[in-house]
Amino acid sequence: MRKIGFVGAYDKTDLILSVARVLEQAEKKVLVVDNTIEQKCKYVVPVINPTVSYITEFDGIDVAVGFNSITQIRQYLGLENDEEFEYDIMIIDTDNYDGMEQFNLQSSEKLYYVTSFDIYSLKKGIQIIKQVDVPLHMTRIFYSKEMLKEEEEYFDYLALGVKVIWNEEKIYFLLENGDQSAIIENQRLEKIKFRNLSNEYKENIAFLVNDIDNEIGEKKIRNMIKNL
Repeated sequence: MRKIGFVGAYDKTDLILSVARVLEQAEKKVLVVDNTIEQKCKYVVPVINPTVSYITEFDGIDVAVGFNSITQIRQYLGLENDEEFEYDIMIIDTDNYDGMEQFNLQSSEKLYYVTSFDIYSLKKGIQIIKQVDVPLHMTRIFYSKEMLKEEEEYFDYLALGVKVIWNEEKIYFLLENGDQSAIIENQRLEKIKFRNLSNEYKENIAFLVNDIDNEIGEKKIRNMIKNL
């Protein structure tokens, strides 16, 4: 099983579910783990009988809520320590350093750092990775209205001294291109659809899916997104 981490104080739920949906269409069995303080998945992913911790199916994806470690997920699924998960990919969303430690995200195959440029997201997100004491390779995902040069410069200033090796690629999501309305509609319909999302959003999802599993192929990924 491959472990993928998304780290940061900014809301990553819909982004991760979109990525997982495409991976599921590529016949990958995916578990999304919401380890955030807000636990947004508890509200946007439909479940009949929610408990403190549970795993539910949503659009072909399994979603885990209320777990603080992989060991707890193993116990919930009734797996022994030496038993393999039935999942191909586990995507872990966390907004706290404890989550990074408890899920050992330092050993993730891929790590993504997600932030917008509001002060809360910037400073709290940087606070998380400042506690990392081993060098980590991470890809930056920025949410912004205009992607100003000054915003990135301020981020770089706050990130001085962190033990992170930033990958060259950077992903930009523009906040005012209509995607939020499409995402809200998806939440209301309890579906993950791409039809009304912007081309930029779709291209970013295609990039992430290909980055996570490049054996699927870019052409196939784009065709799957087109048909979702």
